[in-house]
Amino acid sequence: MNALMKKAMVLSFLLGLVSFLSVNAQSAADTTISKSKAAKWFKKKEWLNGAPLKPHKSINQQEFARQYRINKTYWDKAFAWLKENNLQTIAKGKYPIDGDNVFASVTEDPSKDFDKTNWESHKKYIDLQCVITGDEKMGKWPVAEVTSVTKPYDETKDVANYTAPGKFYVIPAGTFIIFFPGEAHRPNITPGGNKVVKKIVIKVRAA
Repeated sequence: MNALMKKAMVLSFLLGLVSFLSVNAQSAADTTISKSKAAKWFKKKEWLNGAPLKPHKSINQQEFARQYRINKTYWDKAFAWLKENNLQTIAKGKYPIDGDNVFASVTEDPSKDFDKTNWESHKKYIDLQCVITGDEKMGKWPVAEVTSVTKPYDETKDVANYTAPGKFYVIPAGTFIIFFPGEAHRPNITPGGNKVVKKIVIKVRAA
């Protein structure tokens, strides 16, 4: 191989590397959104697509904007499904929305005493948890700050369990909360009385 061919190969490699880095940098830029822009986007609620539910104040707006920007189709289908169905009368059960990417589970059961619930988190899916009737107490805490891991991550079930201090909210009827990967959560807690709660949990594939 002569020197000219070697130079041509090196040049070709360098051009390819520059192109790769440029594409990946652009990809990262396309999915990055500032906190202020995310808040403005979130407040407009165009993403809600007319679904008759109110977002909870604890939702990480910046992460939501990022996930929505990457997988807009998944989120649009999730909110369209919530709009198109009668959430008050829809029967308990599992509902496909977009194959393994987006699917829903409708439950209608008494909320539980605190010690009957668990901290959990997921990696593959984001939880969009919607309280339709009744109210439910839920906890949220960063996975990076949990006290201990009680059950390591199970890939087949997409869940890990923890002990954690947590910050707790009572989610009223007509409200939804979102739990992203990296956010441990503890749902299904009774605010008192173990009353029946109708809830819809939509699983949205995480980016």
